[in-house]
Amino acid sequence: MEQFQIETAQNISISQNTAHLGERILAFIIDSFITWVYIILMILLLLSLDYEMEDMWALYLLMNLPAFLYPVLLETFMNGKTIGKSLVHIRVVKLDGSTPNFSSYFVRWVLRILDISLSSGGVAVLTILLRGKGQRVGDIAAGTTVISEKKRVSVRDTLLQDLPADYLPKFPQVTVFKDREMQTIKELYTDAKRNGNHKIILSLSERIRKVTGIHTELKPIDFVGVVIDDYSFYTQQL
Repeated sequence: MEQFQIETAQNISISQNTAHLGERILAFIIDSFITWVYIILMILLLLSLDYEMEDMWALYLLMNLPAFLYPVLLETFMNGKTIGKSLVHIRVVKLDGSTPNFSSYFVRWVLRILDISLSSGGVAVLTILLRGKGQRVGDIAAGTTVISEKKRVSVRDTLLQDLPADYLPKFPQVTVFKDREMQTIKELYTDAKRNGNHKIILSLSERIRKVTGIHTELKPIDFVGVVIDDYSFYTQQL
C-alpha cells in the first residue's frame, strides 16, 4: 500500500493511502457488471418492442448513453465514486486531496480509451505499478489519484488505552516489549479476566516479571493491568 503526502490549504501535511491495484480492479469489475446488465436489459426491452430496424438502432444508442457515460456521470455526482468504488471504499481525489471538478473526471473518462479499452487494461495496470501515487494515464493528465477510504488499524492502534490526563506510569521497564508481544499479553489478559481464568493471569504476571525484572507487591491481576496501561502511555508519547 503506497502513501503520498498532500498539503491542505492550511499547509498541513496529511498521509493518504492510495487504493490497492486489486481494489481498483474489483471496482472496475463491479461497474462493468452493472453496465452490462443495463445494456442487456435495454436490448431485451428493444426486442420486445415493435420497431423498424433503423429506428431500433437509433433508440438503442440513445438508451445506452447512460451506460456509456456511467463512469464520468457517477464520479461527478457521487463525489469521486461509482457504485463499484463505493462498495470497495475507494474514491477519486485531486493530488492535493481536494474534490476534482467535472473537467478532471472528464479527462480521466476520455483517457480510459488508452488506459483500458485499447489495451485491455494493460496500460492502466503498468502505469499504476510504475508511476506511483496510484495514477494511470488518465489520472496523470487530470492530476488525480484514487485513494482508499478504509480505516487501516495497526497493532499499535489496538494497544491504545483511554488513560486519565494525569496518569503516571509505574514501570518504565515495559518498553522492552514489542507491540505484537504486548498485543498478545492484552488479548490473553482480557480473555482471562472475562472468563475468570486466574491461572493465565498468574502466568502472564510471572512471565512479565521475569522479562522486565520488575519487583512489586501488586496482585497479578492488578499488575498486568498496570503494565498494559503503562505500555499504552509510553506508546502514546512516541
